[in-house]
Amino acid sequence: MSLMLATFIPSFIIFRFVCLNNPSVIRALPEYRFPAYKYSWPKCRQNISASGVPGFYSLPRLIQDFLSYRHCRHFPIILDIPDKCGGANGSADIFLLLVIKSSPVNYDRREVLRKTWAKERLQNGVWIRRIFIAGTTGEGYEKNTLNKLLEIEKLEHNDILQWDFNDTFYNLTLKQVLFLEWMDTNCPNVRFLMNGDDDVLAHTDNMVDYLKNLKDNDGSKHLFTGYLIENRGPYRYPDLKYYVPVQVQETDTYPPYLGGGGFLLSGYSATVMYKMSHSVMFHPIDDVYIAMCLEKAELRPTSHIGVKIAGHRSPDNIDPLEPCYFKEILLVHRFLPAELYVMWNSLHDPNLKYGIYITYQCLFPTMVVQ
Repeated sequence: MSLMLATFIPSFIIFRFVCLNNPSVIRALPEYRFPAYKYSWPKCRQNISASGVPGFYSLPRLIQDFLSYRHCRHFPIILDIPDKCGGANGSADIFLLLVIKSSPVNYDRREVLRKTWAKERLQNGVWIRRIFIAGTTGEGYEKNTLNKLLEIEKLEHNDILQWDFNDTFYNLTLKQVLFLEWMDTNCPNVRFLMNGDDDVLAHTDNMVDYLKNLKDNDGSKHLFTGYLIENRGPYRYPDLKYYVPVQVQETDTYPPYLGGGGFLLSGYSATVMYKMSHSVMFHPIDDVYIAMCLEKAELRPTSHIGVKIAGHRSPDNIDPLEPCYFKEILLVHRFLPAELYVMWNSLHDPNLKYGIYITYQCLFPTMVVQ
């Protein structure tokens, strides 16, 4: 195994990988065969004519790739969990489905989330379920090894959907649409969803309370709420992460959209997004693309004060690990795995706060929860 891989793969995962591939090791994983997937698509091919776009070769490589594969709506599925929602009819029993965007290399983040806010459970009388959605990373041996490790992880937790496309920032839109396609078949009656990144602190207890207290909406009406962003347009500077050149979008305005770190939506709105996506051209910024789909259906996002995409810094006179300061939020973006673990446990048992704090500072002395 390469040195680069060894730096981010936990030792016990490496051990399990060796067990899987070495027949001399006594311990063996159970045999597993992937079930047939309804949409068994061939890998989408590059659109060579995209290179004829004016200024194509002056664009960053990731933008070139986006334009070359912008037409692609389907990719082969590698890891599938068709029974996750109990079948199409059984999916109505799921009150909140957590749909978490995660890169194959982010094992540490997924493992912490499984032990904290993304734990599958009966919460306040309703069911919370969890799905991680991923593409592939690397090429050749590195890609194959990461895929094998992700397969082992999926065998243990039954919570990973993976497709055979490059898991890059500009492919997040593709990832969202592939999930919506999968949901349309396997979980069409889920009542609500939380869609977010794997580095957020989502207070799922509060989310359930908020959703249960909605008036006249059991998931069958429009809901799309989070951190609202208005009066924005494409960033035209190539060095920025969110760069969108005129070759991708000529107009200088976006519809109102929600920050993609995390937001809540109803099953109804997710279905509308999927239907509208059939006729809305892909955009590299997934937050914006989702808003474009809803705008076509004449639906709008709403703001929720409890969603903090830009972080949630405590006042100077309050301990940054003070759980009370985070008690009322729904979601805060940008946490390290250790920070997530500390804060979630502090929120649920404040008496543990200082013991956790001491352990945390010994292990991670340079990190500060913000």
